[in-house]
Amino acid sequence: MSDQAALPMHNVPAPESQPDSLRTKYLWLAVYFFFNLALTIYNKAVLGNFPFPYILTGIHAISGTIGCLYFYSKKTFTLTPLSDRENVTLFLFSLLYTINIAISNVSLNLVTVPFHQIVRAMTPFFTVIIYVVGFRKVYSTMTYISLIPVVAGVGFATAGDYYFTPIGFILTLLGAFLAALKTVATNRVQTGRLRLSPLELLFRMSPLAFIQTVIYAYFTGEIAGLREYWSTSMTTTMMLKLALNGAIAFGLNVVSFTANKKTGALTMTVAANVKQILTIVLAIIFFHLAVTPLNALGIMLTLVGGAWYAKVELDSKQRSNFVAAVRSKEDTAVKA
Repeated sequence: MSDQAALPMHNVPAPESQPDSLRTKYLWLAVYFFFNLALTIYNKAVLGNFPFPYILTGIHAISGTIGCLYFYSKKTFTLTPLSDRENVTLFLFSLLYTINIAISNVSLNLVTVPFHQIVRAMTPFFTVIIYVVGFRKVYSTMTYISLIPVVAGVGFATAGDYYFTPIGFILTLLGAFLAALKTVATNRVQTGRLRLSPLELLFRMSPLAFIQTVIYAYFTGEIAGLREYWSTSMTTTMMLKLALNGAIAFGLNVVSFTANKKTGALTMTVAANVKQILTIVLAIIFFHLAVTPLNALGIMLTLVGGAWYAKVELDSKQRSNFVAAVRSKEDTAVKA
């Protein structure tokens, strides 16, 4: 039994939360961009001297557990009593996360990076399909149109040598679908029947994710490689770098879960595409990455498309609020 099962459970009814303002939602997205870009760049620097991606993911997971234990001790959040079925649901949810990472890593060895990026950029479309088919959600025509430059722009920005094997194509496509499913599931766990807080969700997920990544690391040979690395190359400086990397990952996970809860799954997949472009922009600025006119066009398309999508969502929210206000007035007048 895990340590978290031994912790006391508090059955505290969650108060009805008020809808967040658009300013709050965009603020969380901005913080998400900051942490995501920081961790992306830091991961690249760390993996250059610590070539164990699954173990690094495990460090992220155990850092999440340590961070959540600290906030739990400060009574920042409480644990919701869950049924056996709900615990199984969370276990399957954690499997979805680690399987998504595994498929992404495997598919990268079977396709070129540009092809991998352009397929993963289709995640917003898969998110729409999941919501429309699985939850009968309806989107406006402008929402569909605004997604086109967001997806196409990534394709142009990462244009290069498109090569893939048949199994690589299938796995990359499956990875994009699982990424969308993961984002939708994250939102549903926090806003649906369970309504877990971001910290509680991370607290319950992290130990499971750590165990699964250690298993992956063992079967891919990383554990054996780490033993040799520890005896020949590990330094105090590297351990401090890994600790800081884990702390940033903890911050990103909390911010990512919170932003997902407040803005929605589709907005998060659009934000992921925009983040991918911002990473390229930073590489141009700091690492003097050379880009072609087609790449530059893609960067502009995605940034404009992201702004357009945000405008469409803003207009949609304002219309919804207006309709709700009118109906409220009508109900008040009828009662009077």
